[in-house]
Amino acid sequence: MPKKTILVVIDGLAAATFESALESHAPALRFLAEHGEYGRATSTFPSLTPVCLSSLATGAHPDVHHIPHLVWYHRGERRIVEYGSSFAALRAAGTRRSILDAIFNMNEQHLAADAVTIYEALEDEGFAAAAVNITCYRGRTRHEPTLPGFVRPAYGPQRFFFFNLFESDVTGAPMAVKGRAAGSVDEYAAAVGRWLVTRDGFDFFAFYLPDYDFASHVRGPEDALEALARSDRAVGTLMAAAGGPDEFLERYAVVVCADHGQTRVDDACRLQDRYAGVDGVVVTASNRAGMVYRLDDCPLDPRELAVRLDGEPAAEVALFREGETAVARRDGEELAFAPDGDGGWWTAGDEAILDHPDGLVRAYAALRNPNAGEVLVSAAPGYEFADLGGRHHAGGGSHGSLGAGDSLVPMLVVGLEPRAEGSTVQRVDRSVQTDARAKPARPGSGTASGAFMPRSIVDVAPAVLEHFGLRRDTARAA
Repeated sequence: MPKKTILVVIDGLAAATFESALESHAPALRFLAEHGEYGRATSTFPSLTPVCLSSLATGAHPDVHHIPHLVWYHRGERRIVEYGSSFAALRAAGTRRSILDAIFNMNEQHLAADAVTIYEALEDEGFAAAAVNITCYRGRTRHEPTLPGFVRPAYGPQRFFFFNLFESDVTGAPMAVKGRAAGSVDEYAAAVGRWLVTRDGFDFFAFYLPDYDFASHVRGPEDALEALARSDRAVGTLMAAAGGPDEFLERYAVVVCADHGQTRVDDACRLQDRYAGVDGVVVTASNRAGMVYRLDDCPLDPRELAVRLDGEPAAEVALFREGETAVARRDGEELAFAPDGDGGWWTAGDEAILDHPDGLVRAYAALRNPNAGEVLVSAAPGYEFADLGGRHHAGGGSHGSLGAGDSLVPMLVVGLEPRAEGSTVQRVDRSVQTDARAKPARPGSGTASGAFMPRSIVDVAPAVLEHFGLRRDTARAA
């Protein structure tokens, strides 16, 4: 029988920050690194939490799962969808509607029906799944809310804990959102995790820790190590609940990763200003990614909308489609690209325009998302786009772009074994890095012959499913 598996997701943790933290701020993670295999992996694009967690849960980029951004324009309903860029943005989009979008509609309506989540795939085969606080949670089990005033159920994995709003079991965990700056959300997750590990109450457990990302937005990634230490203690709580670190690894296979990284930002701009006076345009932007939607009465085509960003210092790359060909534009220079049908890429133009980790794959998949704008924008280093409420994180940290700092994440694997017949998951090859600029991974003392390494966050779900003996050929853009 395969080992039960825990997926630890530390929100916003860049690969470089993880690597440096192992030396001083993260003893629990260092223990796992010493017993496993580590490499750098890529996120998806936009590298924003709803998009990334959906990619982790479904094993697919946004062309498959259809979640395009933190904020986007719903063409069918002719309205803005806002998942929580800021409280001001929630108010600007409509507080009640935004709360429903973030908690319920993202999973029930916006997440593509044919993008099977890891919880659905495992539980359909008789395995028990658990999740705490993760926002892409769609499963088969109906859960009634636990807080007064809420009556709408949610459908998640069998054991489902979501910020005290939904709790499948009584665990005695504290309030999740009381004292967020002091780490209350990760503390809540740790308490739930301790309860689950003590009872060995799952086959797969998604253990999501978002407090580092929250602190990094405020202080910047290099000044949020105290929050990372709290996340590390939450992982240590799971180890203690199992009887100690060695006992923990005897019982569980572990994957530790982030959904995206973060980089420091010093300036912010309103992407909407570039389209002032243009009819039929809706701009949705926050953090380090933006989208431009062309409505029926817009006089400009996608190329002309992208050209309006030439000379904008906050916009590093503008992306749009011309038929099945994608185009990346930067200050008047362009790169056209498309899959070549043989697993590679046809390109024409300046390839340096998309000199980003897995840039062609991630950009093309983002453009193929039916909920995405006609033009996608990746921010330049040091810049952020203000959200609907005018808020930004200048002076702190942010993410969302194609850039390496936002896109390269740690990937640590301990004890995961491919068991599905004909497994196609790539085994560890220490000579290959996710990105040419990546720092070589420090070798662990784990099982290189048995472990296999996801190279992207979209590889995590297929790797876990194959560990449980299940085949899963995830759809890709073609």
